[in-house]
Amino acid sequence: MAARSTSAAPGKRGGGLGKLQDLHVTVPVIGKVNLPPPEHLAFYAVLGALGALEIIDWPIVLVIGAGHLLAGQRRSSVLRGAGQAAEAA
Repeated sequence: MAARSTSAAPGKRGGGLGKLQDLHVTVPVIGKVNLPPPEHLAFYAVLGALGALEIIDWPIVLVIGAGHLLAGQRRSSVLRGAGQAAEAA
C-alpha cells in the first residue's frame, strides 16, 4: 500500500523536472544551447569518460552519443503526440 501512496507523488515532481529540462547554456559562437535532462547528461559524461580513457574509440563514442540523442528526440515527440491525443479525448 505504501508504494501506491508514493506513486501519486510523481505528479508533483513532474513540474520540477519540467523546469530542469528548460536549462540552457549560451555558447559564444553557437548561441543558446538547450541541455538534455540530467540522466542524459550523466550518460554522455560516462560515454565521454570511456572515450577519454580509451576504453571505447572516439568514433564509436560519437556514433553512440548521436544515436542516443536522436532516439531521445524521437521518443519525446511520440510521447508528446500521445499526450496531446489523450488530452483531446
